Amino acid sequence: MKRKIITTSDGSKTIQIEDWNEQYHSIHGAIQEANHVFIKHGLLFFNSRENRDSGASEISILEMGFGTGLNTFLTYIEAEKLSSSVNYVGVEAYPVNEEEIAQLNYPELVSSAHAEVYTKLHASPWEVPVSLYSNFSVEKLQIKFEDVNFSNQFNIIYFDAFGARVQPELWTEVIFSKMYKALKVNGILVTYSAKGSVRRAMQSVGFTVERLPGPPGKREMLRALKK
Repeated sequence: MKRKIITTSDGSKTIQIEDWNEQYHSIHGAIQEANHVFIKHGLLFFNSRENRDSGASEISILEMGFGTGLNTFLTYIEAEKLSSSVNYVGVEAYPVNEEEIAQLNYPELVSSAHAEVYTKLHASPWEVPVSLYSNFSVEKLQIKFEDVNFSNQFNIIYFDAFGARVQPELWTEVIFSKMYKALKVNGILVTYSAKGSVRRAMQSVGFTVERLPGPPGKREMLRALKK
């Protein structure tokens, strides 16, 4: 399928799949969306929750849809501010190529001081845990969503698949059952989607789901809790 780099409303770039009229990130702002959905309502929410286990020394994150690495990059920067230790696993069936990565401007807009981190993130091998710094490890897994099989391993899931309009099979009870299994008790899943069918699929496998204000261009998003 034909792909091209486009500029979103906040000046940050993303990849568009023209045949689907679908983007890796919101056309209303790639960085704004990632910060709002995954950092604010995912990482920062979990980090500030009163019922977080006070003995936890590490935050484990699973990203479903590693894509451009933007969510990982922003998480790294935020974890550094929080002095948090993070174990990050990113799932991506079809990795973005080097030519596309070179055209993305996230370090330039977010933090040029961390440009080397973004480069290292994409240069690191797949299927192998890599330390980006002493308290942040990342492992990129080239597998399909339906092949994910984790159990009681993660505190947070960033669910960043392509939309249900183009890949409805990724937003089903079957997939969310895997997500529920992958989370630890009191773990959370956040996603930009707010479709009623997605919310019902989450609830049917055991999640408690809440609607939250969405990022620019979207009225709502979803956050799910494994109680």
